[in-house]
Amino acid sequence: MDVQSYRDLVVWQEGMGIVSQVYKATRAYPKQEVYGLVSQMRRCSVSIPSNIAEGHARTSTLDYLRHLSIAMGSLAELETQLILSGELGYLEEISLNRILTQTDRLGKRMRALKKSLRAKVDRHQ
Repeated sequence: MDVQSYRDLVVWQEGMGIVSQVYKATRAYPKQEVYGLVSQMRRCSVSIPSNIAEGHARTSTLDYLRHLSIAMGSLAELETQLILSGELGYLEEISLNRILTQTDRLGKRMRALKKSLRAKVDRHQ
């Protein structure tokens, strides 16, 4: 498949799926977490596909790699917050495991994309 837009990227599509899952899962969090953990989880989940899209739109492969690194940092941050949510009893184990499976798969795909882009940069140096 020819990639015409960031919307064609599987990593962006999966990132958007994670955002939806996080928004749905955090609806039931306690009210006192709305401006704490809920807000933080939603922001960093949105950051993942947003940085993938921004990086793809850049003209430089090095810029793309930098934005993928930011997306990966946001992914790690989200995973940490998901685990904390489970430990605090805000997220049921089934939901936690489902989202963590998605984040793990996305992390693997993003690492593979970074490796491919890095090889492209190395070939042109």
